[in-house]
Amino acid sequence: MIDQLQQRNHEVIFADAKEYNFDILDRMYKEYGKGQAPAKMEELAEHIRTADGFIVVAGEYNHSIQPGLSNLMDHYLEEYFFRPAGIVSYSTGSFGGVRAAIQLRSFLSEMGMPTISSIFTISKIADSLDEAGVSREAVLPKRVGKFLDELEWYEEALQRQRKEKGNPF
Repeated sequence: MIDQLQQRNHEVIFADAKEYNFDILDRMYKEYGKGQAPAKMEELAEHIRTADGFIVVAGEYNHSIQPGLSNLMDHYLEEYFFRPAGIVSYSTGSFGGVRAAIQLRSFLSEMGMPTISSIFTISKIADSLDEAGVSREAVLPKRVGKFLDELEWYEEALQRQRKEKGNPF
């Protein structure tokens, strides 16, 4: 996905819950005074605020999203408003993480991110991608193009609205 985005001249910031390693949520970013949030939290807040859109990648975990992803995202709220999200889900089984994706759609919506209608699922992840993340299936790169076309449309539309009208809340 990162490679596909870069081929379309997008700047990609990869935010891995393991890398940011925030403690279990007990204080949201907005609850810190200006300049008082931990440096990694401030760094990610700036990335979120300046993004035109998001691709949220979730492996299915107990028919839901991974706890680390949920915890990472829960640290923020207003920073996400009016920025679209595309969902990529995967699993080792044949459903491609769709159960996690459906829950993620509600989760993202509640956080102020409209999700695009397409969900990019990857079934049997070990068979579909090699160790470097390169597709072993000819159909995946074709599907990525349509998925990213839709996300870009929403990014442009919402970016224009944010610029012209600002945050209505």
